[in-house]
Amino acid sequence: MFVSVAAVVVLLAGGGFAAFESEQVSSYGEGVWWALSLMSTVGFVGEAPESTAGRLVSSILMISGFALMALVTASIASLFVREEESTGEATEREFEDRALALLDHLVERIDRVETRLDDFADSGSKDRG
Repeated sequence: MFVSVAAVVVLLAGGGFAAFESEQVSSYGEGVWWALSLMSTVGFVGEAPESTAGRLVSSILMISGFALMALVTASIASLFVREEESTGEATEREFEDRALALLDHLVERIDRVETRLDDFADSGSKDRG
């Protein structure tokens, strides 16, 4: 998605450079090359743009290039974080399952102890009476 948007921006900006910077850029292909070099944060190929429109297009391309690099880097980093979280989540789930099983076992034991205590209390009250 990011790359396709960047490709469209480069192609449009190449036409803009060819139109606005006719002294610097002699053809559409050269304009695309200029736009690609700016988008990839390499810098200007040749001289800086002279017209205001050319400078505006250059500024937009530079900012777009930085944004594209940041988005791609963040996307790659999120893959690593997701993998680590899924491993941690599985370990956490195992711990929770074991803890719940232990709690169920303890509840059963407490129920048995209470039953025995009730039986003991009942047998003691019959002996007195």
